[in-house]
Amino acid sequence: MTLTTFALIRHGQTDWNAERRLQGSTDIPLNDVGRGQAREAVAAVSGYKWDAVVSSPLGRAAETADLIAGGLGLSVARHIPELAERSFGRAEGLQDGPELDALRIPGGFLGAETEDEAALRGLAALEALAEEFRGGRILVVAHGTLLRLSLNRAIGRRLERIDNALLNLAHHHPADGWQLEYLNGQPVGAAAMN
Repeated sequence: MTLTTFALIRHGQTDWNAERRLQGSTDIPLNDVGRGQAREAVAAVSGYKWDAVVSSPLGRAAETADLIAGGLGLSVARHIPELAERSFGRAEGLQDGPELDALRIPGGFLGAETEDEAALRGLAALEALAEEFRGGRILVVAHGTLLRLSLNRAIGRRLERIDNALLNLAHHHPADGWQLEYLNGQPVGAAAMN
């Protein structure tokens, strides 16, 4: 069986996360809390031997990946543009309220990348990695919405959220598809997988 294992980790916290602002493709840096979360994430992945560490090119993910890789004695192999966060268009930077509500449309926001577009883009990037590193272990640092939507499509189940800098462990098999073993640092029960 050729099983490829993925650690899928959302970047550490940013000031916009703390303020509950939509970030999307806006390149907001990690804050000190986020850097600490990235360093703490090393413990969750240190029990595995990783063949590659890759990340989104956005600074918050790239720095998180650098901190995790450094803690493992590795370096980031590359930044993959398709792993960037879903674009929320004019909604980026906004918090819940009338201004954001005015941009809402079914499934998202005016001028934003759709959920389906983001899910297809993210899952295609992960499946390309699964092909490239078939049978290996890849640590991927990306973004909450992109990872959630990609996993939703991969496992056929709706996940509520992906938390900052916690381990999401997934396995890909060419014939059997995707299985999620850990979500937000917690084991996923077999019953919950169906």
